[in-house]
Amino acid sequence: MGARPRPHNASYTALSLLVHPMAPSFRQIRWHKLLRWLGILALAWLASTWLAVLVLRFVPPWTSAVMLERQFSAWVHGDKDFRLRQHWVPWKSISPWVPLAMVAGEDQKFPYHHGFDFDSIDKAIDAADDGRRLRGASTISQQTAKNLFLWNGRSFVRKGLEAYFTVLIELTWPKRRILEVYVNIAEFGNGIYGVGAASETYFHAAPAQLGPAQAARLAAVLPSPRRLHVDRPSAYVMRRANWIQQQMGQLGGPGYVEGRAPPKPKH
Repeated sequence: MGARPRPHNASYTALSLLVHPMAPSFRQIRWHKLLRWLGILALAWLASTWLAVLVLRFVPPWTSAVMLERQFSAWVHGDKDFRLRQHWVPWKSISPWVPLAMVAGEDQKFPYHHGFDFDSIDKAIDAADDGRRLRGASTISQQTAKNLFLWNGRSFVRKGLEAYFTVLIELTWPKRRILEVYVNIAEFGNGIYGVGAASETYFHAAPAQLGPAQAARLAAVLPSPRRLHVDRPSAYVMRRANWIQQQMGQLGGPGYVEGRAPPKPKH
């Protein structure tokens, strides 16, 4: 016997027309809602992070992400002797040799780039491709972004966030403010952050009293402030400090950090 034909059912036909054509629409609605929420979250992230950067253009940061990370690490490892020292020093109370030393030692193109030194990045990539030691290519703007908002590490996620905050900082802060924040949150020793704590700990002097040699020695330990020592400088630290001080002279003096003094040509 053949299969019995399905009887024509008006209600079944109507239900099929109502349900099946609408199924893709329900999926589209779900996707539209998801995309809308993702858009809202992205805008909220952009607004909140930019607001934080904007506020910190005028308000001294009371701490930084890297300082909090260091304090938490000491607590987790039971390092009861660890003590974090840092206090804010405004620009007018910092010796002009200090920011110049940071620029001379860390980022000589700082007054003229927009957050990224692409020439240094290319050289670092070439060195890595040739199997040579990986060179640092982070600008002072990038280091400020990382120290203030992020954590230590080399993951692509952190580098991406670092680039994002660097763009926000460069768009929102003048160069002087970037340097002011940087010298106040940079690590100069184990638990010693900022030029205020560093100058008092190592030189027993106010930040405004530091001379070129002292500023150069502070800048000399920045690549590895827990291994290199300002108060017990190794031969490497002294060679680097002397080189930084020579660069400070070649750059034309403290006015260079704000683009007022063009660099002297190198022979």
